[in-house]
Amino acid sequence: MKQLQPDLWQSTRYSSGMLNSYAYLLLRPAGNVLFYNSGNESDLRQMDALGGAQLQLLTHRDEATPSLARIKDRFGLTLASSALEAPYLEKYTPVDLVLEPGTTQLQDIHVIETPGHTDGSLCFFYESPHGKSYLFTGDTIFLWDGDWSTFVMPKAGGSASALVGSLKELGRIQPDLVMSSGFVGDVGLLDLTPAEWNQAIEHNIQKLERLT
Repeated sequence: MKQLQPDLWQSTRYSSGMLNSYAYLLLRPAGNVLFYNSGNESDLRQMDALGGAQLQLLTHRDEATPSLARIKDRFGLTLASSALEAPYLEKYTPVDLVLEPGTTQLQDIHVIETPGHTDGSLCFFYESPHGKSYLFTGDTIFLWDGDWSTFVMPKAGGSASALVGSLKELGRIQPDLVMSSGFVGDVGLLDLTPAEWNQAIEHNIQKLERLT
């Protein structure tokens, strides 16, 4: 794993075809949080050395793999997702904490309902005591060769109109560091100014509105 911030670590990159992904470990006094998913054994060993993980947050069904059960058994953590995404995770292991519609806070982590990519997608926002804020977007908005992009999965309940609303919600946030789950190319996260983030949001809203 690679340290990005005093309290934030990035996993080894996982690649499948053109799609790549990272997981992220957030170190907190209230308990470490694993965002997304990594079954890489060297990552799990380093997570052990960093105090393990007490909570795993998934943004949507595409992050679910058989490694969920192995991670839960290893760390004894709580696995959480939205109610709509939980059945897809439970193909591999039970979901311990279902974030029902209307949930906006999980301890010091902000929960944001962002349907559009899938119908139950979530994003998570955390304001670090070390000075920066982190936004975990899943696949609601992700990097494609260094540019922010979106993708709608109609068969998973996604829709362009719902995604426009979700992007508008994300546009009200001013994150410093934005980390998607999946990405294409070499860049999986960006450190952004407010102007750069607003531009990325507006550009993708305009593209989606042409589809609705």
